[in-house]
Amino acid sequence: MQLNDRSQILLKTLVERYIADGQPVGSKVLSQFSGLDVSSATIRNVMADLEHLGLVASPHTSAGRIPTAQGYRLFVDTLLAVQPLGQLPINAAQQSLPTDNPQHSIIAASQLLSQLTQFAGVVMTPKRSELHLKQIEFLPLGDKRVLLILVTSDGDVQNRIVQTEKHFAPNELVEAAQFLNQHCAGKTLSVLLGWLQSDLIRVKHDLTSLMNAAVAISNDLNSEHMVIAGEHQLLGLHDFAGDMQRMRQLFELFEQKTALLQLLEQGHRAQGVQIYIGGESGLAPLDECSVITAPYRVNGEVVGTLGVIGPTRMAYERVIPIVDITAKLLSSALSG
Repeated sequence: MQLNDRSQILLKTLVERYIADGQPVGSKVLSQFSGLDVSSATIRNVMADLEHLGLVASPHTSAGRIPTAQGYRLFVDTLLAVQPLGQLPINAAQQSLPTDNPQHSIIAASQLLSQLTQFAGVVMTPKRSELHLKQIEFLPLGDKRVLLILVTSDGDVQNRIVQTEKHFAPNELVEAAQFLNQHCAGKTLSVLLGWLQSDLIRVKHDLTSLMNAAVAISNDLNSEHMVIAGEHQLLGLHDFAGDMQRMRQLFELFEQKTALLQLLEQGHRAQGVQIYIGGESGLAPLDECSVITAPYRVNGEVVGTLGVIGPTRMAYERVIPIVDITAKLLSSALSG
């Protein structure tokens, strides 16, 4: 869509003022901040043209205008001047990503994205092709409940509460853990599944429910999933105030994750930063949101995607480099 210079300046000014103030922008504000020496009547005529093109809209409660998703898209694609992050924030971000444990690095990256943007930070974790088990422990909780603790060879620790068919005494759980560690420690998931179906496991039939829980955890670890941080940040945003139905749909999306994972997988195949504005995501709960993603790598190979979810009224010039730099820092932490 081609706009003349005056229309571009006014649209850019309108988007920037709306992002800054969250209020519909009138001709007086546009005249003040655009730097153009034109009359209010001329500005109103340009705004009418932009509205006809679907780039701005007029809320019925105000004489001012706000950008539409299409207006944001044109702004991001052709009018946006991205601001590079200063060295101080980059150094602070780099120090916040641990390099000793991949899972810790991924969690820290999601938290970093949320802290820097005040929105929700998401990281799609890499799929683990061959997960090796290091140790299994069982702790009694009473009422036929057992806490299962599973430690993987890369130091990740997972916990699950298991409802068993019988009551296990503490010494029985110790014996069960010793039995499983003897036969399964150091083995991959596929081998563990084989043990579950073997005669050896049938000898210890009482362990079936515990073993099934261990396999379920292993399946979770071995599947592609994601880490989300800072969802609560969205609750306090003026953009979603009073729209409880929208927030409910958004948090259901965070909880179920499957549809959001599919969106992140699109960024997985991209070369750099991707921006989905409003309905471009194809997900109804994100119709009033923008999602900015970037792939991250391990030793040069793309293994996952991270990103930020916030309102369409976000400071794109600031959020885009935050996502880009965080992807690079996570790549470095995981490859080091």
